[in-house]
Amino acid sequence: MTVQMPMLKVLCPMHAVLDAEGRIVQAGPTLRKLRSALEGRQFLDVFDLRRPPDLQQMDDLLRATGKRLHLRFRDVPRTSLKGVLVPDGRGGAVINLSFGISLVEAVRDYALTNADFDPTDLSVEMLYLLEAKSAAIEASRRLNRRLQVARIAAEEQAFTDTLTGLKNRRALDHVLARALAGGGDLALMHLDLDRFKAVNDGLGHAAGDHILQEAARRMLGAVRRGDTVARVGGDEFILLFDGLTSHRRLGQIASGLIAALEQPILWHRTPCEISASIGIALRPAGKTLQPEELISQADAALYAAKAAGRARFEFADTASGPA
Repeated sequence: MTVQMPMLKVLCPMHAVLDAEGRIVQAGPTLRKLRSALEGRQFLDVFDLRRPPDLQQMDDLLRATGKRLHLRFRDVPRTSLKGVLVPDGRGGAVINLSFGISLVEAVRDYALTNADFDPTDLSVEMLYLLEAKSAAIEASRRLNRRLQVARIAAEEQAFTDTLTGLKNRRALDHVLARALAGGGDLALMHLDLDRFKAVNDGLGHAAGDHILQEAARRMLGAVRRGDTVARVGGDEFILLFDGLTSHRRLGQIASGLIAALEQPILWHRTPCEISASIGIALRPAGKTLQPEELISQADAALYAAKAAGRARFEFADTASGPA
């Protein structure tokens, strides 16, 4: 039984009928959608046969009967196709083509729809599955991004003092342990606000909170980029200076901190005056020291600064470093 041309258009919408000279005499509707005006053109002028190799004329094509053909358009877009050839018994042939793995790109490039495939072709179902999979993957990615943002926010909150926005004691412990493990020069300042309790008791906790927030802002402005400032108590702060043990430079920073904090802070037009006492401990490079030892040394220096009249800084007695 001979397959009639109208039947081919329905059953094989990607077919090409070739005459004995290798010219295209008919193209299926979907193939015509990919390239117009195919009739009358040499099949091998339209398509680049990649496998089997060395197919250069109609006789070569006929010898490839029943073999899987790998081809692509010679002009852009150079869509890759697969095909199989069947002789028509009169020197010509019918080649049925399909997209293979280039299906997704072809649907995008040529705006193909369900009507462009034969009714039994599973390509449409595969496209639906791919779209569903892509949608599921994108939804999963969006969920993962939201979870990651939420996790980062939770971690930041866990390591942040909610009133001042500085690092809290938990964050300080991590930073200090990491800095000490690094083995380099390190300085730690323990800073306590002078006269803060009088302001807090006299004007109320709201004023005290405002003082702490402004003090935190001023401290950040008085240290180097990358230095750590943490609130570890009501009006107590610890500052870490990685890579620094110079008494002269640390003294300049401590003096700057005290001067910045002594500038009056307004609370509803009422100037509030505070200051700071600072104890400084050093860990020179190569010296083994535990976090609690360094903090204890800074505490002792802080008490010495307070005993000497407050609004000043002192170095720990055990500290040693370049002047």
